[in-house]
Amino acid sequence: MFKNKVVVITGAGSGIGRELAIQMAEAGARLALSDINRIGLDETLRRLPAGSQVKGYLLDVASWEAFQAHADEVKRDFGTAHYVINNAGATVIGTVANTSIEEFEWQLGINLWGVLYGTKAFLPMMLEQREGCVVNISSIFGLLGYPMQSAYNMSKFAIRGLTECLWSELDKTGVRAVCVHPGGIKTNIEKSGRRCKAAGAEENKFVAQAAAMLQTPADECAADIIKGLRKGSKRIMTGHKSSTVFWLSRLFPNRYPTLLKLLG
Repeated sequence: MFKNKVVVITGAGSGIGRELAIQMAEAGARLALSDINRIGLDETLRRLPAGSQVKGYLLDVASWEAFQAHADEVKRDFGTAHYVINNAGATVIGTVANTSIEEFEWQLGINLWGVLYGTKAFLPMMLEQREGCVVNISSIFGLLGYPMQSAYNMSKFAIRGLTECLWSELDKTGVRAVCVHPGGIKTNIEKSGRRCKAAGAEENKFVAQAAAMLQTPADECAADIIKGLRKGSKRIMTGHKSSTVFWLSRLFPNRYPTLLKLLG
């Protein structure tokens, strides 16, 4: 399914992006990998199987101009793209009251606009060839609201809305869209993210609890995503408590904030 296909992965310098790159390479894909961190990207390139067809790119996903240029580079280097995995992400920890507008803008630039830019940059060539797949990484926090994660919630709900809209719009085009909702995955997002400058006791408590939430290895998450793509799934649930959160949001849409406290 992936042999000789061109797979574009953003945020490939660590975590889920790195593991997707490794497993896609093992499946015979040709890889266009990007990250804003050159050191992390180079480490991913070193970890790929010998003989992998791959090229690395520095990319700020929050820049529309940079993403347009990236799509042109990929087309120049590979001829086209068959899969684009909009994976790059970050977080800012803070209550709505404590998080500044500038901090919201920084986070939404990466998580929300970066996914839209990736979708818009590569969708035209996919529609033209009537083949392709847009894979957008949302989160279980795109299913329900979680305290201290308002900016992250906003971005991940938006990604879900964008992707589910594409389900209908791409019908019978040969192109499909997939929404991924990872649960607690062991990645460095807490390191690449930020605690709001006005953080206080509530934010500190969240940071202390975060490690207990991030339990599923990134390679397991990547394997679940690839398995879901092979099955033709529109929505892929993966990682710690992802199914639990999905059903909480569906069965108890008004009561889940209370029930979340019981999950720890």
